[in-house]
Amino acid sequence: MRPILFYIGPFPVYGFGLMVAIAFIVANWLFTRRARQLGWTERFVSGVTLLALIGGIAGAKLFHILEYPETFLQSPLHAIFSGEGLTFHGGLIVATILIFLYTRREGVKFLKLADTLAPALILAYGIGRIGCQLAGDGDYGIPSKLPWAMSYPNGTVPTLAHINIELRNKYMEMFPGEPVPYDIKVHPTPVYEAIASVLIFFVLLRLQKKSESKTGWLFGWYLTLAGIERFFIEFIRLNPLYWGLSQAQWVSLGMIIGGTTLLAYVQFHLKR
Repeated sequence: MRPILFYIGPFPVYGFGLMVAIAFIVANWLFTRRARQLGWTERFVSGVTLLALIGGIAGAKLFHILEYPETFLQSPLHAIFSGEGLTFHGGLIVATILIFLYTRREGVKFLKLADTLAPALILAYGIGRIGCQLAGDGDYGIPSKLPWAMSYPNGTVPTLAHINIELRNKYMEMFPGEPVPYDIKVHPTPVYEAIASVLIFFVLLRLQKKSESKTGWLFGWYLTLAGIERFFIEFIRLNPLYWGLSQAQWVSLGMIIGGTTLLAYVQFHLKR
């Protein structure tokens, strides 16, 4: 866990920022490569890339502020313009809306584009989670005594008991009567998610070869698998709950329902 990887002169290179940049470059390369095979113009591909970048960052920041409004109220400018506090699902939702409107204007089938983006999206998510692991930004899980449990004492949201009161309280709830460690070990959920994302990526690549005539099918699988992964990982994370589930879990449920509905719709039309 290294929030700052190295310095270029006096300028620090942050692990999270670097991983986000790598995730975007890799995703854009995968998308561009596939788009060229489909014969889409460079202008259209550039437009999708630009909207994905703008919508992704704006949506990720917006949803984080909605989930943690106290951080915005304490320092509005810092909450908006800092590199901290990005919620992937928020970025996905806002970017999807913008790209959908763009495809309508350009006369391209949105679901065809979504199929093309699906493998790139899940791989980018996994790379981004490596950034969360390096930063120790609070995306880690609840206290754990498993052999691979980790602590993040130097993270942007450290696991030190005297600083992270929420984590300390969770430890006392889970292990009543035990002394609270100075540095609490937790589930390294960014590692879990990075591994799961890579596995889903390879599943989608395999399915991509079988989905040429099934517009929307690959995107349906992406929504379903990515939604299931995030829904269950949230049970071992510390996030605010709304009617018994976290914000990410409600979004994940929507992804699962939307994905399975899309899969059923595609299969139904194939049989007609």
